[in-house]
Amino acid sequence: MTDVSVEFHFDFGSPNAYLAHLVIPAIEKRSGVRFAYVPVLLGGVFKATGNVSPAVSLHGIKNKGEYAALEMRRFLAKHGITRFAANPFFPVNTLQIMRGAVAAQRVGCFERYVDEVYRHMWADPKKMDEPAVIRAALLESGLPADPLLALTADPDVKQELLANTERSVARGVFGSPSFFVGGELFFGKDRLREVEEEIEAQKRR
Repeated sequence: MTDVSVEFHFDFGSPNAYLAHLVIPAIEKRSGVRFAYVPVLLGGVFKATGNVSPAVSLHGIKNKGEYAALEMRRFLAKHGITRFAANPFFPVNTLQIMRGAVAAQRVGCFERYVDEVYRHMWADPKKMDEPAVIRAALLESGLPADPLLALTADPDVKQELLANTERSVARGVFGSPSFFVGGELFFGKDRLREVEEEIEAQKRR
């Protein structure tokens, strides 16, 4: 692995962040650079920046939503993604599962937690803002549900997610998925090619 720094600022509530998550391993393999995953609260990002979700921004605009759906189909086909389904409970309040991501970093099961919660959101979609549903999903995935859920109430865990979100916004983030290659910001799953190009450019410096 090289010393190029790459960060992925994510929230489970974004389907585009999920799709980026599925593509990242191939970029890591080609580049030899690992992405550092940074949990942020998308609702907090939106509030701080005045942004809204695409479901809101596309509403009532003729042809724009249809084009977004076309681009989604193209992305899925390009990357051979078959494990994706719209979540019928969208929008889902992700506060608890994002705190759970911070908790999973402490417990030592972060990578599996991210994979599995994304699956429960966007491959086998569930209403992942109900405590009983979250607990059942984590248990199904073989994760330590009760320790993780207990930690989501820890003031330090809550503060860390808040601090991550505030730092992310301070660096220019306004939505998810967002990526930093060194100090260079890229937004959206459709910028992953540019992310990889910037990784290679920084490796040559």
